[in-house]
Amino acid sequence: MRNVILFDGECRDHLLPLTFTRPVCELRAGILTIREKWERWMTAEVSYMTQDYLSAKYPLRIAEDNYIINGALLPNSTICQLILELDVNEALLHEGELLAVRLDAERAERLLGDEDIPKFDTLQVGDLPFKMVRRPWDLFTDNNAQIENDFKLVCEGRTSAPLDESNRVIGDASRIFVEAGVKMSCCILNVTDAYMYFGKDVEVMEGAMIRGSLAMCEGSSIKMGSKIYGATTVGPYCRVGGEVTNSVLMGYSNKGHEGYLGNSVLGEWCNIGADTNTSNLKNTYDEVRMWDYTKQSFTPSGQTFLGLVMGDHSKTGINVMFNTGTVVGVSANIFGEGYPRNYIPSFAWGGASGLISYNLNKALLVAERVMARRNVVLSDVDREILVAVHKITAPYRGWEKKEPVV
Repeated sequence: MRNVILFDGECRDHLLPLTFTRPVCELRAGILTIREKWERWMTAEVSYMTQDYLSAKYPLRIAEDNYIINGALLPNSTICQLILELDVNEALLHEGELLAVRLDAERAERLLGDEDIPKFDTLQVGDLPFKMVRRPWDLFTDNNAQIENDFKLVCEGRTSAPLDESNRVIGDASRIFVEAGVKMSCCILNVTDAYMYFGKDVEVMEGAMIRGSLAMCEGSSIKMGSKIYGATTVGPYCRVGGEVTNSVLMGYSNKGHEGYLGNSVLGEWCNIGADTNTSNLKNTYDEVRMWDYTKQSFTPSGQTFLGLVMGDHSKTGINVMFNTGTVVGVSANIFGEGYPRNYIPSFAWGGASGLISYNLNKALLVAERVMARRNVVLSDVDREILVAVHKITAPYRGWEKKEPVV
C-alpha cells in the first residue's frame, strides 16, 4: 500500500480557527474528510505533517517511498494520475506552490526536518482541473460538487438500502443512497440536480424537508419539521433542526433547535442554542469582510453570502444573533442580547455587552462532560491540544490583564 503524507501548507493559517485543533486534511468537504478522500483515491495509508502540538494525535510515518501531498488539495482522477506518475524526487507545483512531491525515506527526512531541503525536479501544473480548500468558505461554496464526487466514490457498485415508502421523493431516486440502520419516514426529499447520502444509523424525523445535495454522516439526526437546503454536510453524530442552508458541520455538533444557519462552517463539539440565528447576507448586498488570522484584521472574502465560522467546542446561548461573516474561535461561550462582535477569540466568555476569559480548567471540564454524552472520552492528547490552543491564542484576548476570568 502506498504511503501518503499530507502536509499543512500555507493555507493552514487562513483556515483558522478550524485548523487550531486539526490538520488541514481533517476538514470535511462533501461526505468525506480530505484525508479520507486521499485514502480512497490513492489506495493509501495516510499520515500527517502538521503542527508540533497536534502531532501526538496526528502522527507522521515515513516509508521507503513517500507521496507527500498538500493537505488542502482535493483529489480527482487527473491530479491523482499526475501524482502517481511522479518519479522519485520529482514534484508537482502550481504557480510556485507545492502540490505534491515523491521522495525516498532519506530525502523525506531531510524535507520534513527542514534540514538541507533537497532540490526537486519540478513539473508545473497549468490549466489542469484541481481545487484546494484555501479559506473556510471553500468548504461550502464547493460542497455541491464535493458531495456528488464523494457520492460516486462511496456508493458506486453498491446497492442502497430501501427507502421507506412514506417518504416523498422529487427527482431521480437513484441519486439517494441509504446505508444500513437509517430511520426516515414521512419526509420530502428533492434531489433535482442533487445527491443525498444517509450514513449508517442516521435518523431523519418525520416532516423534515430536504432540498438539494445533502451528506449525513454516521449517527447524525435531523429533527422533525426541519428545513434543510443544499449543499449541506452534517458530519458524524450531529443533531440538526430548524433551517439550515449550504453549511458544513464537521461532526459531534448540535444545531438542534429553531433558528437559521446559512453559508456557515461549524467545527466539532459545538452547540448552537435555541433560536440562534446567523446573518449570511448584508443589507447592502456588499461583499462580506471576515477576520483573517494571517493579517490580524478583517479582509474582503469575495463572497456575498457568508455566515458563521466557528471553532471546536464553542457554544451559544438562546437567541444569540450573529452578524454576517462572524468568526468564533475555539471553546468560546457566547450569550446575551444584541449582536456580538464579528470576531470572538478562543476561550472568550460573553457577548455584545463585552467579553472576558473562559477559565481553561472550566472549559476542559465542560468539554469532558459534553464528549461523555456521546460516549467519547476527552483523552490526555485532546486535553493537551486544547491547552496548547489556549496558550497560542492568548494574545487575541487582550483584556486578560485587566478583566476577571469566569
